[in-house]
Amino acid sequence: MNFIEKYLAKAAGLETVTAGQEIRCKVDLVAAHDVTGPMAIQQFEQIGIDRVFDPHKVVMVIDHIFPAATVQAKTMHWILKDFAKKYGISLYDKGQGVIHQVLSESHRLQPGQILVGADSHTCTAGGYGVIAIPVGSTELAAAMATGTIDLEVPPVVEVHMTGQSKPYVYGKDIVLTLIKRFGVDGLTDKAVVFTGPGIAGISIEERMTICNMGIEMGAMIACFSDEAKANDVAESVELSLDEIVAVAACPHSPANVRPVAELSDVVVTQVVVGSCTNGRLNDVEKVVNVLKYHKVHPDVNLLIIPASRNIVNSMEEAGWCRILRDAGAVIANPGCGPCFGAHQGLGTERDVIVSTTNRNFPGRMGHRTANIYLTSPATAAETAVRGKITAPGTLSQVGVI
Repeated sequence: MNFIEKYLAKAAGLETVTAGQEIRCKVDLVAAHDVTGPMAIQQFEQIGIDRVFDPHKVVMVIDHIFPAATVQAKTMHWILKDFAKKYGISLYDKGQGVIHQVLSESHRLQPGQILVGADSHTCTAGGYGVIAIPVGSTELAAAMATGTIDLEVPPVVEVHMTGQSKPYVYGKDIVLTLIKRFGVDGLTDKAVVFTGPGIAGISIEERMTICNMGIEMGAMIACFSDEAKANDVAESVELSLDEIVAVAACPHSPANVRPVAELSDVVVTQVVVGSCTNGRLNDVEKVVNVLKYHKVHPDVNLLIIPASRNIVNSMEEAGWCRILRDAGAVIANPGCGPCFGAHQGLGTERDVIVSTTNRNFPGRMGHRTANIYLTSPATAAETAVRGKITAPGTLSQVGVI
């Protein structure tokens, strides 16, 4: 068995499992947010029981539309608040941050844990080696009630990483390169596990970025393993990290990937750095190291949306917030921001947006014809200064990023 199958078997109380086998697994954590949570709560109430399986293992996070931008959004917040109070579960409703970051900071994620979440980017926790599975509202309701999930063991694809990334090449560039390789549905109903000597040089934060976008290849599970080489996999793909360059996903697909160096004529109007993909401290640091020496271009709005309150606190303690604001950036509340098109910096038909988020489909961040390019924070930072898509490392007097 491979890494994923070993932990699925353990959670199912079985000695072995194989791809295609139907199993029932115990879960270690169940999570939802203010968009998906209300639907799951409605399904839970229809089950007709008076408790959750373990209040310490059920988590709700208000992150997608906080503070509430509409009356409807506030109504959904109240549904989560009432449910949390009734059943004694964990609720993060004071702007603590994006659900995936909050889970990593507050719930001691460990390799082999089974996490189910009502969000497509639940796989972010795979950066810790967690078997993190996105589910719908009905499945989440059942998990809250029973502490189990029924699933079919997925075929596992190994990405065996060797070598070391070049300067100015990061997790976002790695995963976008993989999405180009597999396509947006190449791993549908499969799992992907990252192995090999190359992963030693990839930080937990960058691993989270890579796993976060596993779903953009269709993968139901994406995680890092401590194995040098996976066994019993459906397919193994070699990835030489030292061959990867800084890239961008061009409109209107995460798989429409080109080297950043080929896009230097693209004029931009807005840059967004943040989200569950790239809103962590190491991501913001890359922007700070550019804006210490440069100002945001006068025709560009630069939005910084940290993934959590803890990250904002660290930014303030380091003096980064002053640097960012003085250079012309706007720091928004921790949360999802404009990533899924609800509030805080949406684009019009006139906008060309460079974003460190995870999707660039038509209408994802506002108007359907707004053009969205997905890049690393390093690329985004230099782009915000020049007003055109810029390969990281282009500007002079840039700190170590």
